[in-house]
Formats: sequence, structure tokens, C-alpha cells
Amino acid sequence: MHVVLAGGGTAGHIEPALALADALRRQDPTVGITALGTERGLETRLVPERGYELALIPAVPLPRRPTAELITVPGRLRGTIKAAEQVLERTKASCVVGFGGYVALPGYLAAKRLGVPIVVHEANARPGLANKIGSRYAKVVAVSTPDSKLRDARYIGIPLRRSIATLDRAAMRPQARAAFGLDPNLPTLLVSGGSQGARRLNETIQAVAPRLQQSGVQILHAVGPKNELPQPNNMPGMPPYIPVPYLDRMDLAYAAADMMLCRAGAMTVAELSAVGLPAAYVPLPIGNGEQRLNAQPVVKAGGGLLVDDAELTPEWVLGSVLPVLTDPHRLYEMSRAAAEFGRRDADELLVGMVHEAIATGRAG
Repeated sequence: MHVVLAGGGTAGHIEPALALADALRRQDPTVGITALGTERGLETRLVPERGYELALIPAVPLPRRPTAELITVPGRLRGTIKAAEQVLERTKASCVVGFGGYVALPGYLAAKRLGVPIVVHEANARPGLANKIGSRYAKVVAVSTPDSKLRDARYIGIPLRRSIATLDRAAMRPQARAAFGLDPNLPTLLVSGGSQGARRLNETIQAVAPRLQQSGVQILHAVGPKNELPQPNNMPGMPPYIPVPYLDRMDLAYAAADMMLCRAGAMTVAELSAVGLPAAYVPLPIGNGEQRLNAQPVVKAGGGLLVDDAELTPEWVLGSVLPVLTDPHRLYEMSRAAAEFGRRDADELLVGMVHEAIATGRAG
């Protein structure tokens, strides 16, 4: 069996694909795996680092919404589809699993031409164009949210790294807090705006940090590698405020925290829900609104708070986040609600769907 993964460009597309690859290999170490990618995507680094073959094809950016530009896509896609077909033929692909992004649509169309079964996984609550098209030809469609609009979709969550999917926050908490220089017993707020940071989150938390510390809360803050690192005034006896450029061990950061202030990317929401970490979600104010849709289900379930970017102020943090952090019962209830909503087994469920697609015959 050889599985071709089509999901490149951003970590939100690549990480679920790699989590599936790892799960396939755990079940059958002999399975062949090739990831489609472009020379401009993060997959050029992430895929080889994880030990999988990367096959590069030309990039054809797709419009986010149906526009006049859409009519030019088929012509621009021809060469990319042909390149994808050559990969499928060379690897004798048993199945193509797409996660969206630049390489997904040519992967789907190449698979359709060659009669290779297709599986689609959509991470966002609002599907992208490539997955909308791919779902029409797919044997199986998997989604990360229970109210997805894709036809005949099955809700499984998002395949996660094993370090996250198997994380026991309570058991790892002493080690995690020691690793970051945090107090072992104080309520802890984790703040991160994603891999590059987020100005609104950074400015707000820097402004409100002294008040949080005075209230007995310690802070671990990933500001983003390109942003200036704050110089906190950690007075003796005060809970620490620890800013870092970035976090390369998110499992440790999640274990150290009692709550998180963050954006609402699909992967972030899935990881926090899976590990049962409550969050105050601040959806990115640009784009097509998918981040708000990503966070709404877990917030509705009681596992988080939701605030517009423009309304994230020091006063909001003091009035909404601080009362949660200083109320152990409320923290426990929100953590339990997040964990009940979250899915830790999406990688294994998706492996089963791959085998199902292959077994039900080659696509028409």
C-alpha cells in the first residue's frame, strides 16, 4: 500500500498530514508514504524532518472565494495536475488523502483522472475551495467540527502529534513548570498568538501582566520570534511573568498552563480541546471568519471564552480571564468541558477511513 498526502503550504495543512503518516506507519511499518508539496511551502522542511518522501509540484494559488479569477484556474492547473499524476503513477498510489492548500486540488484531480480513491480531511469549520471540490470525488470525507457543511462528512477531529494526543497534563505539570521556571503551585496563564506572535495579544498581556501577578497569577508568554522580548519587572515574592520568543515544546507549555489566551486556528482549537486546556480565544480579525467558527463549538460546550480582537483589552482580561484563573472549580469545569469536546483519536480514525476508501474500490 502507498498513500500520497496532499496538504501543503502551512502547518495547519501539513501537521495533520504528518500525524496521519505517523499513524499509518505505526499500524504498518511497510506502508509507502509520499507527500506532495511546493518549493515555497513549509513542507520543504517539515516533511523531510519527519522522515517522509516529499515530491514537489508547481504551485497554483487558488482564490479563497469564487471570483472572476477562478475561470483561469483550470489552465494554470494543467501542468500541476500532470506533475501530480506522474507522482501517483510512480508510487503506484493506493489512495490520495488531501488536507487542503495549494497541492490538494491538483492531487484530487490527478487521482480522479487515474481512478485512485480520494479521502478528504477539512480542518476548518469553513471549508476551503480545494476541499469543496475534492469532496465531490472523495470516497470518504472527514471534518474537524461537528457542524461542517461538507456533504456526507464524518466528524473525527484533527489528527494530532502523539506528544499532544497522549499528553497527561496533570502528570507532566511538575516537570513542565520546572522547565519554564514557573512556580509549581500558582495558577498559570499561557499566552501565544501562533508561530509569529500577535501584536494585539502581546500588547494586551504586557499591559495587564502586573495586575495579574498582583492577583497571584503567573504568565508564560510566547511573543513570536520576530517581536521584541519584554523585560518584565519580576519583584521578589511576585508570581513570575516569563516571556519567551517561541515555544518548541507545546506539550510542556500546555501541561504547565491552567488556561490559554490565543488565536483560534483550527489546529490550536483541536489541540487545546484534546488536552482539556480551557482558553480565551481571540479570532484573527482578517480572513473569511473561519477562526470564530473554529472556536464556537468548544466555547458553546463550556470549554472556553470568545472575544473579538477589537474587544481584547486589559479590562476584559481582568474581568473575564482572571476570575476563571482564580476559581479552581470553574477551571476544573471548563477543562472537563474542553476535554469532553476534544478528540484525541482522529489520526487512528482517519487511518481506518483510508483503508475503507481503498477497500471500496477505485474512484470513478
